[in-house]
Amino acid sequence: MSGHSKWHSIKYKKAAQDAKRGKIFTKIIRELAVAARIGGGEPDTNPRLRKAVSEAKAVNMPADNIKRAIMKGTGQLEGVSYEEIAYEGYGPGGVAIFVEVLSDNKNRTVSELRHVFSKNGGNIGESGCVSWMFKRKGYVVVEQTKASEDELLDVILEAGAEDLKEDGSNYEIFTPPENYEEVVNALKEHNIELAASNLGYIPQNYVKLEGKQAQQLLRLMEELEDHDDVQHVWANFDIDEEEIAKYSN
Repeated sequence: MSGHSKWHSIKYKKAAQDAKRGKIFTKIIRELAVAARIGGGEPDTNPRLRKAVSEAKAVNMPADNIKRAIMKGTGQLEGVSYEEIAYEGYGPGGVAIFVEVLSDNKNRTVSELRHVFSKNGGNIGESGCVSWMFKRKGYVVVEQTKASEDELLDVILEAGAEDLKEDGSNYEIFTPPENYEEVVNALKEHNIELAASNLGYIPQNYVKLEGKQAQQLLRLMEELEDHDDVQHVWANFDIDEEEIAKYSN
């Protein structure tokens, strides 16, 4: 999985830059509203909302913005209704791509995503075409300079993690969905800095890409992730860190 975690950590850091121009706020506000609509407006009893509030605070979203988004979700304030949609497809080299979307106009969104896939050497497929290649898990990345393997194992196994793997200059930690929060909190309590963290769809196998195909796939990933309606993108690519660094620079 060389470089897989590197891409996630780069995107995680980019979120702070996006927050400055409001792009990440748009995505988090949608997630706050949908989470509140589905599970209620109290973070203490709604894990999905609790996670969204935590993400909002991490990018310094004002408390009033968080409150309004939640109230729109619960119906206390008038707001746009967003639909949760998953799109599946393929990128360069046959890489499987799973896209999570919150949209107020499904037809517009799918048209725009088809265009993004097509111009970057990919295509949207039928529902179910790649989802079987992914498993829902908690996912955390820690740079190897931030903690030793033994230190990490002591913390995460006690908190309920199921696996730890080396990936170039990073460690990847995998958890059952129900233990994700506990593992993240345990790492923070031990002052171990996270390079990335999310609850999502983890590939069960990986496709190695190099050269032009690798660069094309990374461009596709970035354009998908930058789309306002897209919340998360998951893909089973294996690209060397050096290749990712070349693209990022």
